Parts: sequence; C-alpha cells; structure tokens
Amino acid sequence: MRFSLIFEAQTVDASPRGERQVFDELVEQALLAETLGFDVVWCVEHTSLTHYAHMSAPETFLAFVAGKTSRIGIGHGVVCLMPNMNHPIKVAERIATLDLLSKGRVHFGVGKGGSQQEAGAYGYDLKALQPLIDEAMYLIPRMFVEDEVEFAGQHIQVPPRPIHPKPFQSPHPPMYLACTNPDTLVRAGKRGMGALVLGFGGPAEVAKKNAAYKEAWDSRDPAEQVGYRPIRHLAALCPTIVLDDAEEARRIGIRGQRYFYESLNYWYGGGPKPDPDAWGEELLEAGTNTIITSKLASETLTMELRPDEGGRRPSEGILSADNAYGDVAKCIDYVQQLIDAGADEILFMTNMGTVPQWAQLETLRKIGTHVIPHFR
Repeated sequence: MRFSLIFEAQTVDASPRGERQVFDELVEQALLAETLGFDVVWCVEHTSLTHYAHMSAPETFLAFVAGKTSRIGIGHGVVCLMPNMNHPIKVAERIATLDLLSKGRVHFGVGKGGSQQEAGAYGYDLKALQPLIDEAMYLIPRMFVEDEVEFAGQHIQVPPRPIHPKPFQSPHPPMYLACTNPDTLVRAGKRGMGALVLGFGGPAEVAKKNAAYKEAWDSRDPAEQVGYRPIRHLAALCPTIVLDDAEEARRIGIRGQRYFYESLNYWYGGGPKPDPDAWGEELLEAGTNTIITSKLASETLTMELRPDEGGRRPSEGILSADNAYGDVAKCIDYVQQLIDAGADEILFMTNMGTVPQWAQLETLRKIGTHVIPHFR
C-alpha cells in the first residue's frame, strides 16, 4: 500500500495574494508529508479553471518540491498530452530530467484534460482529442529508451531526432492514466498502465472500477502496452479531514467538498460561481449524506452538463459526503474500506477551497502519526 497526497492548488481567493498563499501552503504540506512517511506527492494539471485548480505548471511545482526533499515520490497526476500544451518531446525531456534530479522518484501519469475550457485554450475540441492523446501516449516512452526517434502519425509528426536526457529509472518511470469513467479504466487496464481513480464515489464506486480495471488487465494484449513497464496499480481518491473533534472535521470537510463541487460545476456544468459567504452552516440534508446547496434541505446539488462537454460527467459519486471526515478511527475505517475495494494507493486530498491550512496540517499529522503506522 502507498499513502499519498494530491494537490489541485484550489483556492477561494484567486487574487495574486491568494495564489501565493496556496502555493506556500502546499509546499509546507509536501515537506511535512516527507517527514511523516507519505509515499508520493501528486499534482494535477489544469489550465484556466479559476478557483477550481491553479496547478497549471505541475512540472515546476514538483521540481521545487523534489529539490527540497530526498525520499518522497514525485507524481504527475497527470500531464495533459495536448501537443499545443505539452508537446511529446518536451514532456519526455521534462520527465526524464526530473527523474534524474530526483534520483528516480518520478511517477508519470497522463491524460487529456477534462473540459472544453482547457482544450479550447490550446485550439482543440475536447471531443476530438482522444486519437491525438493516444499517439502522444505511445510515442513518449519510445523517447525514453530509443537513441533516435522518428514518428509520422495522423496527428503528430517528429523527424528523426535524438531526445535527451534519458530517465534515471530503467526503462522509464511507471506510467498511469487518469480514470474518471469506465472507458478510461478499461483503457488503462488494456494498456498495462496504473489507474488514478479521481472521484468522490467512495468504496462502492472504487470496487466497481477496480473490477473493470482488473478484467481489462487480465485480458490485455501485450501489443497494446503503453511503454515498457507494465504496472497493475489502482490509486483511489480519499477526501480527508482528521481532527480530534470529529464533528468539526466533518463540518470542515463537507464544506470544502461543497466548494470543490461547486467550483467544478461552474466550469464543467455551467453552474454559478461558488459563494461560500452565502452558505449556511447546515450543509447536509437531514438524515442523508447528500450535500445541500443552501439552507433549504430540499435543494440538492445537480450536475447538468453543457452540450459541448459531450456528456462527459465527473464521478457519479461526487455528491457523496461519506468520506474520511472525522477522527482517526473514522479515517482508518474508511481507508480500510478503500483497501478492501481494491485500492493499492490512497490519494489523500485536503486541498479543497475553504479548508484552512491549520486543519490540513493537523490532518497530515494525524495520518502520519496514526493512520499510516496502523497499516504499515
């Protein structure tokens, strides 16, 4: 089992001051995680998603963290492979350089990004991206191992060129795919890649996704392998706030999750901008785990996607508030459920908009002092 952190650089304050603060806070968390025994620090990559994710240059953030640490893994979760955003040659060069400088600590996740807001910034139609992403996904590992690479694809062309440097890990860092729907789980399994399950659905959803991933892995054709290092590994998102006061932890966690959802829904679903100042303290519908949109318990969150998103829907379980919000015992129980559902790695997430830094740091200390040792 691995126990890791994942960062979005999500912030309520999108001003330059707020951005400076969130990055300072994430660096502080990463350095603390190194001392507490966490395994990997993962970073997403998003463009032009104000409030939801300001982690637009994870290669810079991760290099900074790698230079300040000596042990913890450095994870791209994931690099968006649109060539106008990240050309395959530059991706191969950056990943290999980071792997060299970190002495083999890189974990290399790939994907296409999640919204037309991002794809359009680089001149693409999100619905038409997958064939192009596939070409880049298969091409980059060749650059890690071949002395000279030449490629003439339908979407990408590379004349004969040597690509330097080569990575520290041989043949290259382990590769993962961002998995938010059944199709991507199957794709990850069939291509021999690790699966990063980035959804709020909880253990039941993880179990379903693990079954689909395992079936695809077991039936995969070696000719479909991406890269030269098969890895059967399922990492599951675990929104987490752990404090001595379990009720306070639940209140802070659910409020943060609501901010996460509403900022996501603004960009992916055409909803209103999140306004936590307008929220009441009653965030759950009575007797349920359904997050409410206002003081009126009858108003539950919905996800109506714009037609230009092509029906792509974030995790079906995103409304679930039954996560690792509470005391140490609650966190251990929830993590055990994820493990029982098939998770090989827990991606603890505390960086959810409204969650204060003190609560995030205390959560990391509780996990490092009690939760990780329990499972070790």
